[in-house]
Amino acid sequence: MSERRPTIPAARIESCIYLLRGEKVMLDEHLAELYGVETRILVQAVKRNANRFPLDFMFQLSRAEFENLRSQIVISSWGGRRVPPYAFTEQGVAMLSGVLRSERAVAANVEIMRAFVRLRRFALSNEVLARKVSALERKYDSQFKVVFDAIRRIMAPDVPPRRRRIGF
Repeated sequence: MSERRPTIPAARIESCIYLLRGEKVMLDEHLAELYGVETRILVQAVKRNANRFPLDFMFQLSRAEFENLRSQIVISSWGGRRVPPYAFTEQGVAMLSGVLRSERAVAANVEIMRAFVRLRRFALSNEVLARKVSALERKYDSQFKVVFDAIRRIMAPDVPPRRRRIGF
């Protein structure tokens, strides 16, 4: 059997994965778009099958989370949705495949699962690298401290430099 090409670019899926409440999640509106259905249809299907979606599979954002997310992804404050979206964890997205059964939904679900796996592998590889650097640092004495400090700076997330105040 030949391998089918991805129907949705991986970068598009990965850009729709957010970190909320310590979980990697996707919002209902993005999932609906990927599955080719209206958001309200997706939410209705989930509500009809509520027993399949416990809190660790899906949750609705609080007003504060919704406002914070709205400001981060620059959603118009006067248009668009009025109620906070639902967020689906990886398990919740997997459960959606049993609720939405169109060919497009199944194909999209496969690609979404692959994106979650790629993100997990990436996070794990950074963790392994950090442990190896720490082990090497313990093994060798301070003569390599400069090298290890440089590696840590490269691995650290970018933090904008603090600006000094000008004036009084």
